[in-house]
Amino acid sequence: MIDLSEKEVKGLTLSVYLYVVKKNKPVGPRDIMKGINLSSPSVAYRHLEKLEAAGLLKKNNYGEYVPIAKAHVKGYVWIGRYIVPKLIVYSTVFLGILLVELLVLAVHYAVEDFSFMVFFVLLTLITGSAMLLFAVEGFLQRRRNKQA
Repeated sequence: MIDLSEKEVKGLTLSVYLYVVKKNKPVGPRDIMKGINLSSPSVAYRHLEKLEAAGLLKKNNYGEYVPIAKAHVKGYVWIGRYIVPKLIVYSTVFLGILLVELLVLAVHYAVEDFSFMVFFVLLTLITGSAMLLFAVEGFLQRRRNKQA
């Protein structure tokens, strides 16, 4: 995995890179222009050249670009061939914890005393709030990078 400085792959260059990786097939500047609503193919070409110079993309004989390396992008994690915001991964972890807490609460609801139930309900509310916060921030991060 190639580690780029944050200065090199952010903003529009990051959007171009994410688009090429998501397509998982050779794409040209015109495809990218249409796919992420750029003003002209030359803008897409400039960012493709920057990514090729960084060693992330390779130009084939037809002038199209394919991803050759996975970049370490700050705030994202690779899951297979998909790049996902870390906040969404954290939200998924909290969702798992929340489901276990709800299962424990349902099993022990009838046999435990009132103080246990109050404690566990508060714990479940805190876990649910954390899960919701991470999910919202993760989806907002993903949307910001699609619009950049």
